[in-house]
Amino acid sequence: MAEIPRWYVVHTYSGYENTVSATIMKAAENRKMQDMILEINIPVEKVVDASSPSGKVSEHKIFPGYILVKMIMTDESWHLVRNVRGVTGFVGADGKPVPLTDEEILALGVEKREVVVGYSEGDSVKVIDGPLEGFLGTVEEIDVDKNRVKVVVSMFGRETPVDLELDQVEFLSK
Repeated sequence: MAEIPRWYVVHTYSGYENTVSATIMKAAENRKMQDMILEINIPVEKVVDASSPSGKVSEHKIFPGYILVKMIMTDESWHLVRNVRGVTGFVGADGKPVPLTDEEILALGVEKREVVVGYSEGDSVKVIDGPLEGFLGTVEEIDVDKNRVKVVVSMFGRETPVDLELDQVEFLSK
């Protein structure tokens, strides 16, 4: 049975994240382990420098001293990553690497979950989850990136726009 690659947090010397990332990928390539160590991510956020007249945008590491590695954990892949200069270890209990949960991965924005939306703007939908479950409405706006949909529902005789998650509504067949 093939192992499923998971995301692990690797602790590095602060400021060496890019070097460590490149070294791990090069070592994986040299040892023909690209199928074991698949991807490395250094979470960054874009920051606009308000003091700059041009509003210069720069990237800041969200977690200095940490990188995220998507890999299949084996003794061999663990040793490859662990023995790269600049790596101080994996994050986990008792020295055992603990993979990130799906929720943590989504929260960090490391991987985007593909959302298939079965409705579009102007369609009639039914709310299938949450406090407004059972209400019918019309889709006004869809924002897949933020996983949000704005639906206008009729409440107490008034048209009321509500903001819901994409999977809280379903297309209402004619």
